[in-house]
Amino acid sequence: MIRAIVTDIEGTTSDIRFVHNVLFPYARERLAAFLTAQQFAEPVMSILDNLRGEIGRPDATTQQLTETLFAFIDEDRKSTALKALQGIIWQDGYVNGDFTGHLYPDVLPALEKWKAQGLDLYVYSSGSVAAQKLLFGYSDEGDITHLFSGYFDTHIGAKREVQSYRNIAEQLGHPPASILFLSDISQELDAAAEAGMRTVQLIRGDNDAASHHPQVHHFDDINPEQIPS
Repeated sequence: MIRAIVTDIEGTTSDIRFVHNVLFPYARERLAAFLTAQQFAEPVMSILDNLRGEIGRPDATTQQLTETLFAFIDEDRKSTALKALQGIIWQDGYVNGDFTGHLYPDVLPALEKWKAQGLDLYVYSSGSVAAQKLLFGYSDEGDITHLFSGYFDTHIGAKREVQSYRNIAEQLGHPPASILFLSDISQELDAAAEAGMRTVQLIRGDNDAASHHPQVHHFDDINPEQIPS
């Protein structure tokens, strides 16, 4: 029996175009000036120190780190430091009303139904926990953060690594077989399944012929009581 549902964000609850066409450019345009202004203030100072450790350059200047971050953006690297900095910059955008967090229209009704059924809901995304809370806190449907019992990002592990899902199951205190993971990426679902979780692939376009996971096109197509083991 499913006791908890863990959902991805990008391409699953939210249109990937919102992330790539709105959020990423917003942060990129402001990154250099933001780092110059905030480099000696927390939490940015600690994040930059972590980045120096991440790239093995303890003496890197802020200018060098800025160049590194732009390179990470260009190659779409899942850098924990980059994600943290993007999240801080995005906060201004959300608070100022420059944009709201995109949700597919089928997402909120399903989440509310599952919550009412007693299921615990969690988020696992490569974006930082802070960025996740902002997207759902300033979503198209308003603040829906009350629906979630917790959030996970790359601090728990990379999304295509089996151990990440074992770590999540351990933190939730549920057997992996009682946890349903939702994502649009088959490789993430492969890792979750190998860890023992149930899986469903959200396909917002054409079916993924190479995937062996159950595929649906909308959240309301998912019945947690009928997920195959």
